[in-house]
Amino acid sequence: MPVSRRDFLSLSTGAATGLSLLPGLSVASASQPAWRRSAEGHRQADLGDGTYLNPVLAGDYPDPTILRDGDDYYMTHSSFDAAPGILIWHSKDLVNWQPVGPALEEPLGIVFAMDLVKHNGRYYIYIPFMKAPWSPPLASFANIMVIHADNIEGPWSEPVDLHLGGVIDPGHIVDEKGQRWLFTSGIKRIRLADDGLSTIGELEQVYDGWQYPDDWITEAYALEGPKLFRRGDYFYLVSAVGGTAGPATGHMVIVARSKTIDGPWENCPHNPIVRTESEDEKWWSRGHATMLEGPQGKWYMVYHGYENGFRTLGRQTLVEPMGWDDDNWPVALGGDLSLPLPKPEGEALPHGFTHSDNFTSSSLGTRWTFFGAAASEKSRVTYTPDGLKLKAAGSSPTDSAPLVQTIGDQAYEISVIVNLEAGTEAGLLLFYNNRLYLGMGQSESGMVTYRGGKSSYWREPAPQTRRLHMKIRNDRHIVTFYYSEDGKNWTRHTVRSETSGYNVNTIDDLQGLKPALFACGKGSATFSQFTYRGLK
Repeated sequence: MPVSRRDFLSLSTGAATGLSLLPGLSVASASQPAWRRSAEGHRQADLGDGTYLNPVLAGDYPDPTILRDGDDYYMTHSSFDAAPGILIWHSKDLVNWQPVGPALEEPLGIVFAMDLVKHNGRYYIYIPFMKAPWSPPLASFANIMVIHADNIEGPWSEPVDLHLGGVIDPGHIVDEKGQRWLFTSGIKRIRLADDGLSTIGELEQVYDGWQYPDDWITEAYALEGPKLFRRGDYFYLVSAVGGTAGPATGHMVIVARSKTIDGPWENCPHNPIVRTESEDEKWWSRGHATMLEGPQGKWYMVYHGYENGFRTLGRQTLVEPMGWDDDNWPVALGGDLSLPLPKPEGEALPHGFTHSDNFTSSSLGTRWTFFGAAASEKSRVTYTPDGLKLKAAGSSPTDSAPLVQTIGDQAYEISVIVNLEAGTEAGLLLFYNNRLYLGMGQSESGMVTYRGGKSSYWREPAPQTRRLHMKIRNDRHIVTFYYSEDGKNWTRHTVRSETSGYNVNTIDDLQGLKPALFACGKGSATFSQFTYRGLK
């Protein structure tokens, strides 16, 4: 049902006015929203009363690309340095998501801003790869490849090089003649062969974007993230401008349309469709959207944003209801996403996965991934009756390719038991990237404290033992370390840290602060009884 221009104007003036137009939701019922909690205390979007509260995937799940496949929905995200990478998720209602598994087993570089599509019964993921370390110009280190599978669960093919350098953020579309195209940052396009595994012709510039007022505070213009779909008489081109981090008011969603894939592209009179307008809002830097028809023919946008005060968690996945005005232009209906919204209809699958791990079987690619892994990294892991045995690598956490996992709570506690071989240092970290982390490392000579991505001057008087219980508590950026020889009598580490600065605007890397296990030096370390507990 179209949303009138009058309704659109009222929606854009504030969350309470807009939300009151959504059936089943009153402002009073959502005045004090709170997330549901899993058995581990991990927050969940589905509130169990017919509403949901963003984020639908809490934690560092950026650049969502989502595919409707009948009554099923599949989604994946930028996995950057993670290996195995490209974790695919499955949902029936756009709110509750189950992991399917990783689509990319071996690392090929930094992976981000993909497009997951299905064409003629086959699944494709178009993937930009970047070499590390990044070094301009863009053409020297960015390239687009594609993997494909006949089943969403795999096996996925080896990456096929499309030889598209100097562009990122692919977006797939089939035109009115049945021909396949790939749009990229810029916004440029190139024809794809019928099998989608090679290109025809050259990249061509097709759209210059929508220009926001010069006095708006953004990171950069950065026209990127094209996602295309066809509805009625029009092809719609959804893209992002304003930069993905930087100021809270930067990132935004814009829309253009054309009756043919060849253009010309007409900008939406409501642009930007989505934008954080104030630092007071719950979600910052909202953008990089995919629009799709959800259950019962209702439309939604899926995009990412930073949580106000918690950039350390990375860019989280958000779902916003949308509608169509009388002129067939899209309209955002979710306000600033700070309040519960009516949940889409559909089966609620069990959401997420447990973060605790007794290491009886592998969960590489879902619960754990390597950061900055080499091709042979998985061979470092062995599952034994005593736990996960991790062969040491490098000389410190910086070059050790630690095991990390994504979490999405503002406060949590993690713990693990570490058993060392001679010549090994191993421990428990909160890891942003190989330049910024903090935590504890234990060796035969005692404990090393890490802060700010390097070993600290502080020498903690922990016991010189090869077996040690370690615990880290992150209570809304206040991080405290603990250690124990028996797991019952804990000693609080002398030094506490404040970690709100462990974010993209400090280190210029789009990551999130994650629990991590590392082993460096010689020999191996065995980890057992990893536990996670979300704190309210």
